Amino acid sequence: MKKNTYENPLITRYASGEMSAVFSDDNKFTTWRKLWIALAESEKELGLNITDGQIAEMKKYVSDINYDVAEAREKEVRHDVMAHVYAFGSQASSAMPIIHLGATSCYVTDNAEIIIMREALGIVRNKLLQVMKKLADFALKYKGMPTLGFTHLQPAQLTTVGKRACLWLQDLQMDYEDLTAVINGLKLRGVKGTTGTQASFLTLFDGDGEKVKALEKAVVGKMGFKSAFAVSGQTYTRKLDYTVLSALSRISQSAYKFANDLRILQNMKEMEEPFEKNQIGSSAMAYKRNPMRSERICALARFVINLPGNEAVTASTQWFERTLDDSANKRITIPQAFLAVDGILNLLINVTGGMVVYDKVIRKHIMAELPFMATETILMECVKAGGNRQELHEAIRVHSMEAGKVVKQEGGDNDLIERIKGDPLFDSVKDGIDGIMNPSNFIGRAEAQTEEFISEQIVPILSSVDISDKETEIKV
Repeated sequence: MKKNTYENPLITRYASGEMSAVFSDDNKFTTWRKLWIALAESEKELGLNITDGQIAEMKKYVSDINYDVAEAREKEVRHDVMAHVYAFGSQASSAMPIIHLGATSCYVTDNAEIIIMREALGIVRNKLLQVMKKLADFALKYKGMPTLGFTHLQPAQLTTVGKRACLWLQDLQMDYEDLTAVINGLKLRGVKGTTGTQASFLTLFDGDGEKVKALEKAVVGKMGFKSAFAVSGQTYTRKLDYTVLSALSRISQSAYKFANDLRILQNMKEMEEPFEKNQIGSSAMAYKRNPMRSERICALARFVINLPGNEAVTASTQWFERTLDDSANKRITIPQAFLAVDGILNLLINVTGGMVVYDKVIRKHIMAELPFMATETILMECVKAGGNRQELHEAIRVHSMEAGKVVKQEGGDNDLIERIKGDPLFDSVKDGIDGIMNPSNFIGRAEAQTEEFISEQIVPILSSVDISDKETEIKV
């Protein structure tokens, strides 16, 4: 079988069939036809000469798109909307005179784009919730497991594996709240006419502005929305596209942060993403267990993170009531942003549901660094027992430098605690040092913070919505 044309990898390799279907031609043109039906029904209800038979015939063909007729017509007229008006009318012939009555092209194109984006945002929201649920479960499971914290990618005070997961989860919580606000704030372009003045509809209703307002309200309601933009030019404001893609970019930023952290942890052999029985990590190095899913998350996220800038330029260069240089651009950027985020979330669901934690490696790394971190506690205990703080501090400094030399220059183990135990200055706490060295003594409120965060911030979100547990599609 020949494959001699480019195929979009977002569809063939990354996004789910569910998200691809949202941006399919079938969904797009069926939505156009639903909008034409809603317009005709509403115009009939408000007194225009449209019959039940015409509407019934339109409904008969709402999802039976005759692409061959539309494509042939578009080659003649060079106008996609008028080509589909013609194609729809060739099927619902009695309705041909009233299809698209009073409307401009953006009545179907813009309203359909908003409807389609709402469908896609719903998929994103559900998958985001699935990721949040899996991360919350992971955080609670490992809420008390000490691990090295890192600042500047250098070992720092201990935290817990679960508390670190809360950092990832909190970012996603913020993304969820932003995404929900975007969904709840969506409005249709509405029934506005060619430059947004509703002049054509005012003519249809003999100057009755109240009927024009009622027409828009009826159409908006039939399409499942509460409101339309109060004003528009020919198009809805393209700032909406920027707002939507910014929400997707924020999710991608959080995904990148999580996946990048996991890639580093996998390098340290402390945690791993799922690795399947027959998975090959490298074509040359058979032993390799590369974090390929996390790397793919980062790759897709990098693409989405940069897309809002494109929409910002589009929104800022729409001349007066509109210019057409948004159209070809939107056909690419908006679907691809959603397809990429869908791929990211599919991977996140898979990875967060199967992360492997290597507790013995984590403890080994802790014990290599903990002696340095424990010195402050040892110092305080010695002072409480009557020791001289300055003298003890200097002794710890000298021992620390020597122990660091053993680790860095000689490749040996950290022997700081043994040095301190052998120094008579520390005899007063010598027998208690091993107890001090329990990693759980150094995690502060990490375990409690994890419990509080999940119960107070995440559980209320997860318990307020139905979360689909449908198996996520992971390609290649």
